[in-house]
This record gives sequence, structure tokens and C-alpha cells, in this order.
Amino acid sequence: MDRTDLRILAELQADGTLSSQALAEKVGLSTAPTWRRVRKLEEDRVISTTVAILDPEKIGLDVIAIAAVSLEDHHPVSIREFDEMVANRPEILECFAMSGQYDYLLKVVCSSIKAYERLLREHIMPCRAVHQVNTSFVLRKEKVTTALPLSESELA
Repeated sequence: MDRTDLRILAELQADGTLSSQALAEKVGLSTAPTWRRVRKLEEDRVISTTVAILDPEKIGLDVIAIAAVSLEDHHPVSIREFDEMVANRPEILECFAMSGQYDYLLKVVCSSIKAYERLLREHIMPCRAVHQVNTSFVLRKEKVTTALPLSESELA
């Protein structure tokens, strides 16, 4: 990846709806080479997908919870059961296997505390692999971004 690819990626992170022509103007290339570079970045899976990012509050999803989960054990069957439960719950936006005190951290979005409690009671806690869940609720969002830091020194 060269400097032009990084500029293309930065522009697309800022606005994934840019046309090839508008993108080309922003990065200082003509349309055809820009289009080829974007296709190559997609083929190489540097660009994995293009999505619309929604404002959760504007669609009634006002509660964000961070759930720290400890498993009963680390047997492959337990982990698979937990991973399947997570994959099947649309409220769970992100799931990270962790080192340290907890086995997983989940980012969950719900319409209310009651909806979160229902998710916990009906789906997370009934999972036999789950030993304990410690939940913190987000009071205020200080920074939310999907843009990755792009600089040649960091990507070298």
C-alpha cells in the first residue's frame, strides 16, 4: 500500500458514499485509476464492506451496556456454545475474547434497561458456558468512530 491508497482509505472512511469521480478528485487521480485501486483494496479485503452507520438513539436504542463475561470453563464445547449464542443475538454488537479478569467483553445495545435485563435473563445467563456477567452502562459517549488510524509509519 502506498500513500495514495492510504488517502483513498481515509476518504472512504470519512464518506463511503463517494462516487469514483468524487473520490478521484479528492485524492488527485483520474477516475479509472482510482476505481482500479478501490477494486484492488476490496479484492485484498483491506476494504471488507461498505455500510450505513445508524444513530442508535434515533431508532430507539438508547441503552449501551458493556458486559464483562466469565465462563465456567474453557472447554471447546463451552466456548462454541457461547460463541453461537453471541452470533445469534443482534443486540450484541461486538464481542472480544480477553486476557485478564474476564473471558469476554460484549458491547450491547438495547431500547431499555428492561430489554437488556430480558437479554441477560433469556439468552446470556441460560448459556451453560456462562459463569458470571458484570454489566456497566454507558452514561455518555465521549468518542465513537469506525475510522482506523491511517499513517504510513503505523502501517509499516
